[in-house]
Amino acid sequence: MKLKYLPHCLALSTGLLAGGQATADDLLFWQNNSLTYLYGQDFKINPEIQQTVTFEHADGWKYGDNFFFLDKIFYNGDKDALVGDNTYYGEFQPRLSLGKIFDQKIQFGPVTDVLLAMTYEFGEGDVESYLIGPGFDLAIPGFDYFQVNFYNRQTDGSRPGDDVWQITPVWSYTIPVGNSDILIDGFMDWVVDNDENDRGTYHANLHFNPQVKYDLGKSMGWGEKQLYVGFEYDYWKDKYGIDSESFLGDEILDGTNQNTASLLVKVHF
Repeated sequence: MKLKYLPHCLALSTGLLAGGQATADDLLFWQNNSLTYLYGQDFKINPEIQQTVTFEHADGWKYGDNFFFLDKIFYNGDKDALVGDNTYYGEFQPRLSLGKIFDQKIQFGPVTDVLLAMTYEFGEGDVESYLIGPGFDLAIPGFDYFQVNFYNRQTDGSRPGDDVWQITPVWSYTIPVGNSDILIDGFMDWVVDNDENDRGTYHANLHFNPQVKYDLGKSMGWGEKQLYVGFEYDYWKDKYGIDSESFLGDEILDGTNQNTASLLVKVHF
């Protein structure tokens, strides 16, 4: 079995254990599901105007946690050269907790747990990747949670992007405002290496993607943490690992550097 397929197999087995056995054996501690609608402009590489509907699932279970999302993306006014007027993209991110597996408290400095972190990226076209590496849960004052995962990336197929490292912090921060709250959460994917083969070059890149959301449901008396409105900010330097200057030369600078925001409505259930 190739090493790059290991995260996928572990992800599937972890998902089956959490989903199939958790209910019967009371292994599932918590779960949360949501649907998000986004509308934004000024996207790079793909058509400029996009609408996205996202399903997200997160859970914590006896031996770790899981996160899954699936985007359905609609392009307004133009078609993408590769996928047409709409496409999809998703990720499955299981993590196995060493502290929970060995029933030992792992704590040093701000670190509260050490985990084996994995990600399977999938979508339409040649986009599949497998990531694996160490993850750390951190206790940082004021944050609801903060984690940092270090991944080694492997691509499916022959495109460049193998054996490069990615650093991914994930966070959530709540600010009380009047009779409600503002929630700031999100992630950053920082790929720190380049890779090159006969198909081309995968360039180091940085994707910063926070959401700023007002708890409208709480302010209206409909229940807290159920209905949010706000925006998602999306900054992606050298999007998809495509170097900006090599992609468009000197004619248009920052041609693959994405800097945009989308209106957001999010419902949890």
